[in-house]
Amino acid sequence: MAAYGLYTQIRNNRVRSVFLIAGLFFLVYLLTFAGALIFRAYVMNDAPLDWILLFAWRDMLYAIPFATAGAVIWLLIAYRFHQAMIDRQTGAHGVTRREEPKLYNLLENLCISRGIPMPKLKITEDTALNAYATGLNQRQYTIAVTRGLVQHLNDQEIEAVLAHELTHIRNGDVRILVIAVVMAGIISFVGELTFRFMFRSRPSGGTTWRSSSSGNRKGGGGAFVAILIALALIALAWILSIVIRFSLSRSREYLADAGAVELTKNPDAMIMALRKIENRGELRTATSSVMEMCFDNPHSGFSDLFSTHPAIEKRIDALVRTAGGRDPGPLTLPEPGSFTPAIADETAEQAAPAPGPWERRVEPPETPGEGRPNPWRS
Repeated sequence: MAAYGLYTQIRNNRVRSVFLIAGLFFLVYLLTFAGALIFRAYVMNDAPLDWILLFAWRDMLYAIPFATAGAVIWLLIAYRFHQAMIDRQTGAHGVTRREEPKLYNLLENLCISRGIPMPKLKITEDTALNAYATGLNQRQYTIAVTRGLVQHLNDQEIEAVLAHELTHIRNGDVRILVIAVVMAGIISFVGELTFRFMFRSRPSGGTTWRSSSSGNRKGGGGAFVAILIALALIALAWILSIVIRFSLSRSREYLADAGAVELTKNPDAMIMALRKIENRGELRTATSSVMEMCFDNPHSGFSDLFSTHPAIEKRIDALVRTAGGRDPGPLTLPEPGSFTPAIADETAEQAAPAPGPWERRVEPPETPGEGRPNPWRS
């Protein structure tokens, strides 16, 4: 279960991730060709299909440098501002040792034990039970936990969750996932723009096209077929981008669980954390892309088929089989947000009986030399 020792498996995952990111660039070029097809279909609406395809291919070759530059600029913007955008969605804010001493010390001890620079620590004021790690380099790496997680998990379980997210950073999962989510955002954005253009524009019926080799319009009318091909390519690119995003995260969760056990030497704490977080991790303001970065993503579409994370049962089963942990089964917890230490203190103060009118209030004894002067002192 020592994830840090599984260098071969980690290296294979990283190589596979690089190819997947390259595949996302290929999808950008595929969308470029689809856009060129739609453009040529609208401009050459009387042309035969083969001529539309030929001109669209030439347009795509001319547009590839611009598409690449646009994708790189998008990545640079995400590199600079992705953390601020995620924090705005989740409401995460940084905390110091003085504000959260227990949480800060747990993360610091884990980093010291492995000689890893400590990432930034943040808390999301959400009653859900979850955590996530973000960042593209050492200066940006951040681990955020929800307030509900801090309230419902004990120290050993919180340590296991922090070790899980720290392993994601150590294994390079966070960087790859952020890039994949950004690239998938490009595909979704371009696809949406294309569909908006399709449904808000109409080909001009008066535009005619004549082949330079023949002066007639025989064999024309391929615009409709070209548009269908372009729509199919856009749908294919969108589906493949989703598949790529899902394939980036599933195996990494097992490695992160293994890394947490190796760091903490406590598989039972990891299993208990998984059981407590089970079906309680949905962040109210987070998008699906942010949920893919979380410790658990409870809402995952068509069950395991389109799941960004393995099921909690499968993760626990792997820990029981390979790390010797004990599974207590599903747990029942108080509703998130129904109990907080601050509320408990207020309740205790309200429940304490006030002194009656005939009861004498016992004041603390005065310190000699303080209060009223002693009349018997000379």
